[in-house]
Amino acid sequence: MRFDEQYQSMPRLFLAAAERFPDLEAVVDGDRRITYPELADLAVASTRAAMAAGLRPGDRAAVWAPNSADWIVAALGILGAGGVLVTLNTRFKGTEAAYVLGKAGARLLFTVNGFLDVDYPTMLRGALVETGTALPDLDAVVVLDGPVGDDTAFADYLAAGAAVSEADARARMESIAGDDPADIMFTSGTTGSPKGAVSTHSQNLRVYEVWSEVVGLREGDRYLIVNPFFHGFGYKAGWFSSILRGATIVPLPVFDVPAVLETVQRERISVLPGPPTLLSGILEAPGRDAYDLSSLRLTVTGAAVVPVELIRRLRDEHIFETIITGYGLTETTGTVTMCRYDDDPETIANFAGRAIPDIEVRVVDEAGTEVPRGEQGEVVTRGYHLMREYFGDPEATAATIDADGWLHTGDIGIMDDRGYLRITDRLKDMYIVGGFNAYPAEIENLLLGDERIAQVAVVGVPDERMGEVGMAFVVPRAGVTLTADEVVAWARERMANYKVPRHVEICTELPVNANGKVVKFELRAHARTVLGG
Repeated sequence: MRFDEQYQSMPRLFLAAAERFPDLEAVVDGDRRITYPELADLAVASTRAAMAAGLRPGDRAAVWAPNSADWIVAALGILGAGGVLVTLNTRFKGTEAAYVLGKAGARLLFTVNGFLDVDYPTMLRGALVETGTALPDLDAVVVLDGPVGDDTAFADYLAAGAAVSEADARARMESIAGDDPADIMFTSGTTGSPKGAVSTHSQNLRVYEVWSEVVGLREGDRYLIVNPFFHGFGYKAGWFSSILRGATIVPLPVFDVPAVLETVQRERISVLPGPPTLLSGILEAPGRDAYDLSSLRLTVTGAAVVPVELIRRLRDEHIFETIITGYGLTETTGTVTMCRYDDDPETIANFAGRAIPDIEVRVVDEAGTEVPRGEQGEVVTRGYHLMREYFGDPEATAATIDADGWLHTGDIGIMDDRGYLRITDRLKDMYIVGGFNAYPAEIENLLLGDERIAQVAVVGVPDERMGEVGMAFVVPRAGVTLTADEVVAWARERMANYKVPRHVEICTELPVNANGKVVKFELRAHARTVLGG
């Protein structure tokens, strides 16, 4: 029986974990160690607190905080009370957070004061004053960590739960149905205002039972979660999947290479997923050999492109036994395709896998007709993994999911005869050089074949003669001196002329967001400044 049929809702799974894994650690956060029975008790206590605060089934409550044990406890209570969890990016400024809170109609906000020297409650209130807006639905701000001021301390919030009996809390947790909404995760807003994708309890249970099985997440694994909890990679493929499988959750609030290496050694970490930038950072870390990383077994990565050279180095330098690549979107409960643990290395390096069980994936042309295998087109998908809707936005929902139920991803891909998908780029990132379509991800992958290059990002920039040309931002390998001319010369020998970047900037790092993905709009803005375009 599938987990979504057996448990029906996430809170029922949380309660069952106490009996399924009675002797295992559930969370290790610094000096704090929580067993699975203790986590179930905390879930009930947090549910009592949410109910005492007036959270009703279907009400929204948000968490705007870095990875921590208390983030999980707050979320367990929101879900346990039948509320809908809304996750906020810790990089958000006050106006961005206010937009999401207002759009979702959040009743509660759990946040922090002092993370990366930011006072989140004060920043939010300042933005409301500056813009002359209000959040009429927001009843309370609960501070998980740091000075509380006029808000509510998390300990006081939990203590107020005594007004609700344990029996009533458990009854609420047992009453939640699989089709009830569980969370709203907002898209990045790169093509307009952020939109909130709604997922249900049964979707999360079904998709991440599959995800955990495919990657080989095991009972007793020790899972270092660097991916932020506000993102599906850190939340659903992170702490939620750990509870599904009985793995130990080790949250890290900020990606810091020395902290990662030290934690792997101290806690005997076996699972460490992350975007390519995270894995590259580990490979390039000075003094990496001084740490005992022998406990590492599994990593899962994915992006518009996963550099072949990165996969090759992770394998050849014996960092991980198993490397899984996959592909997903917020709108697909985070997952569409995955490689399998027994796929050959070349498949894992070159493809984002095949469809997870019982869903459909196609590559289509502009008219929506499936293209022959081996040809490029837009990736579309349908099945149980698709979001229910964009919250409060039926027009955007209809524009994304067509009348036949296909979700249009906006990603360009190629499918081979086995049904394995290669994501080649984003539609919006493609640029045209003298009539030829240029795909940055393809060019980046080619450039990473130069052993002197650690990281690279390519964007299209205006050009009077060609219309557009490529500009490459290159981070050399540690200890390597590299010039722009050398990069161009290397490229001219190995790729078609229209793919060769006409401009190259050597830099020490690439701008990344909290998910570890390169922020290309910042690079485009910088290119316009440098080139005068």
